[in-house]
Amino acid sequence: MSAEAADREAATSSRPCTPPQTCWFEFLLEESLLEKHLRKPCPDPAPVQLIVQFLEQASKPSVNEQNQVQPPPDNKRNRILKLLALKVAAHLKWDLDVLEKSLSVPVLNMLLNELLCISKVPPGTKHVALDLATLPPTTAMAVLLYNRWAIRTIVQSSFPVKQVKPGPPQLSVMNQMQQEKELTENILKVLKEQAADSILVLEAALPLNKDLYVHTMRTLDLLAVEPGTANGETESSTAGLKIKTEEMQCQVCYDLGAVYFQQGSTNPAVYENARQKFFRTKELIAEIGSLSLHCTIDEKRLAGYCQACDVLVPSSDSPSQQLTPYSQVHVCLRSGNYQEVIKIFIEDNLTFSLPVQFRQSVLRELCQKAQQGNEALDEICFKVCACNTVRDILEGRTISVQFNQLFLRSNKEKIDFLLEVCSRSINLDKTSDLLKENMAAFLKNVCLGLEDLQYVFMISSHELFITLLKDEERKLLVDQMRKRSPRVNLCIKPVTSFYDIPASASVNIGQLEHQLLLSVDPWRIRQILIELHGMTAERQFWTVSNKVKDCLLRTDKDKDFAHAKQLFSAGLELVTEFSPKLRQVMLNEMLLLDIHTHEAGTGHSGERPPSDLISRVRGYLEMRLPDIPLRQVIAEECVAFMLNWRENEYLTLQVPAFLLQSNPYVKLGQLLAATCKELPGPKESRRTAKDLWEVVVQICSVSSQHKRGNDGRVSLIKQRESTLGIMYRSELLSFIKKLREPLVLTIILSLFVKLHNVREDIVNDITAEHISIWPSSIPNLQSVDFEAVAITVKELVRYTLTINPNNHAWLIIQADIYFATNQYSAALHYYLQAGAVCSDFFNKAVPPDVYTDQVIKRMIKCCSLLNCHTQVAILCQFLREIDYKTAFKSLQEQNSHDAMDSYYDYIWDVTILEYLTYLHHKRGETDKRQIVIKAIGQTELNASNPEEVLQLAAQRRKKKFLQAMAKLYF
Repeated sequence: MSAEAADREAATSSRPCTPPQTCWFEFLLEESLLEKHLRKPCPDPAPVQLIVQFLEQASKPSVNEQNQVQPPPDNKRNRILKLLALKVAAHLKWDLDVLEKSLSVPVLNMLLNELLCISKVPPGTKHVALDLATLPPTTAMAVLLYNRWAIRTIVQSSFPVKQVKPGPPQLSVMNQMQQEKELTENILKVLKEQAADSILVLEAALPLNKDLYVHTMRTLDLLAVEPGTANGETESSTAGLKIKTEEMQCQVCYDLGAVYFQQGSTNPAVYENARQKFFRTKELIAEIGSLSLHCTIDEKRLAGYCQACDVLVPSSDSPSQQLTPYSQVHVCLRSGNYQEVIKIFIEDNLTFSLPVQFRQSVLRELCQKAQQGNEALDEICFKVCACNTVRDILEGRTISVQFNQLFLRSNKEKIDFLLEVCSRSINLDKTSDLLKENMAAFLKNVCLGLEDLQYVFMISSHELFITLLKDEERKLLVDQMRKRSPRVNLCIKPVTSFYDIPASASVNIGQLEHQLLLSVDPWRIRQILIELHGMTAERQFWTVSNKVKDCLLRTDKDKDFAHAKQLFSAGLELVTEFSPKLRQVMLNEMLLLDIHTHEAGTGHSGERPPSDLISRVRGYLEMRLPDIPLRQVIAEECVAFMLNWRENEYLTLQVPAFLLQSNPYVKLGQLLAATCKELPGPKESRRTAKDLWEVVVQICSVSSQHKRGNDGRVSLIKQRESTLGIMYRSELLSFIKKLREPLVLTIILSLFVKLHNVREDIVNDITAEHISIWPSSIPNLQSVDFEAVAITVKELVRYTLTINPNNHAWLIIQADIYFATNQYSAALHYYLQAGAVCSDFFNKAVPPDVYTDQVIKRMIKCCSLLNCHTQVAILCQFLREIDYKTAFKSLQEQNSHDAMDSYYDYIWDVTILEYLTYLHHKRGETDKRQIVIKAIGQTELNASNPEEVLQLAAQRRKKKFLQAMAKLYF
């Protein structure tokens, strides 16, 4: 017996293929109940759940009188259940995409084996031995369905599967999962053993030139009533669901292409077979149309397969210039023509056609080959990396670490090639100003990072450098280079006699000082200082030491934390021996460095800082050493650090009292932390919020002076940066921009929004979360600089959206700001973005607390002022109570700038549609009136429908309309 037949026999529990006629009598009495259930719009349980339930019940083992487990009995009840499962699958038109998505491998295996049995597939015969042309149509179709599923399951099993997080361990559930896993593995093993036969069966189906039929609920009923004659009707091709030859061939070609593509990873020659099958699938789809009822092919996936095959197996009859860039790169890599790859990448820097991820994968592949001992590829790796880096900087991305590593040991050839890539990657006549600025900044940074001055001259004298940078910028760069090396005279253009300068003592000292400033190795720094000291005892090195300090701080600022840590540690080791005070200063700087290192590293991904670091931050804040100078920036960073990691308990209750009086950042941090803690409580308990409000109001207040003019009159002068508060407004803004904790940022933002709304001449309020916790008035309005408050609100929103661009509350604030400043298109952009981020791009309903009536009304006003009147009418439906007056008035406008009648499909309110019918009839616009009538005639808008059907229709139209709006305004 074949493995196929054995598998089918095990699944069907050794029961006869055709039950006697009397077995189905009772089922026929219940048949109408199943069909009635399946005709429901949203049947519960769903059809696939019914299949699982029917087959599980039918496959339950029985227990005999001796308590021994027996196979499922072949009785009337189980045969009825199996037939019910087949009828549900027939209702789903045997769509493998639907069945595979919802049924496990064992259940679907059992279902298709039942189909084989009821379709009279000869038992004990291998499918590859069957002549499909002579089989009854339903029998042939059942064989094809089974073998299509077999190879699809093999292909699917080769894909990586994301492991589901296990819940609480339950022995019964774990046993059941383990049994299902073992059963699935056994079935997969059988299917893989039969894979070659399944492929031959499907290949044999392609030459068939006749339509096939698959069982429907009706033919299954016929088999149940008269098993002896129903198959005769099937054989004569008068029963079942008709599957056209082209539809069958299309599905089979696609499935064969997928399995050949999967086999190509071990046998590359098979890719040619996959290519032929996929391109034949495309031809058949073009013939039968993509709207075929019985042939559902994922055309995006098919296009991906075709593109991959084009790369892996380029067509021999097409010239190379017609190959896609992907194919060209792949062919070049296979042939070792790496110079052509570099050429393609340089050309792509102008067109941006190749994805960045693809270019990076090519570089990774070359680097792996180089690491395996192919040293000749080192130069190629640098050149490809340089091409990718130029592409990155043109698109505004940062320079990769890999480029810095490969560029570490610069030489003339590398500089020449980099300049060539930069020149060929930018068209100065057509390129935007942004790309030119990006390229100029890159060249400046390369100059500042080079140690050898002759390489700096090569870049600064290049035509592209001179074109992109203005004279002032080039002079500023030269000044920066002079500051780095005060003894070396730089000029914009190279001096011809530069290489002939004699090595005088002054030049040697200058070169050593230059090396001292650029070096980050503590041992090398010590050696250079010894050499400098030995050259002349009279020379003072205070200016050099100042530059060393600047260099040290620059390593921190440039996020070169490893070298900064190395230098600080070496300095700490030296000063510990002779100066305890200087040692403490170094420890304070190292604390700041450790904070920056954590925030830029593991802290950026959400990992909490180690307890040791938190303890050191507390120790710094509480330190009272009179002779130790404390840098304000360290205190600022420490308080921001504590707020970002929600150390609110410490800031609220454990901060020493003297700190609150002496350090304004600690005071501000304590008020913010306490407000966060009190936020869930009742409004009357929020005293700290009031204290925070008063502190910020004072910071934003202006001090006034009276000044007598020449004419004797007294005028009032306001100072923008007031000294009335605990800090300047600019210092407060700088501190806020060090915060990342969402709740703290939301509180600060809502405070400034409330302060903005308090002014008397405000027309459009800005909304924000937690805005109700702040006072609603200020005793002395004239003292507040509301212009500065408005600027601060804009700055804060811009900053918070860099922290989380998907925070819908912050997006609404940004939209309100644009609305208040009459920038209606920008306001709509952010209102739509706020809805999109909290609804999976409108695939789910936007929460009502996001799209409140106020937000919808503002969107309506924006559309109205942009003359998009049809959009106004549609948005009027979004209100809790539809605003018919505004909708009708907008539809009367004839100078609408939107697509008008193309939006009618998004209207679900029948009253508005009826008004449109009247309006177009009155205007004599017959075509538009017919569009409206067609929209009204949709059955799902029938007023007699259940409420849930009407709501579903409305939600579907909301989704499509908002997605269309997003495409328009994003």
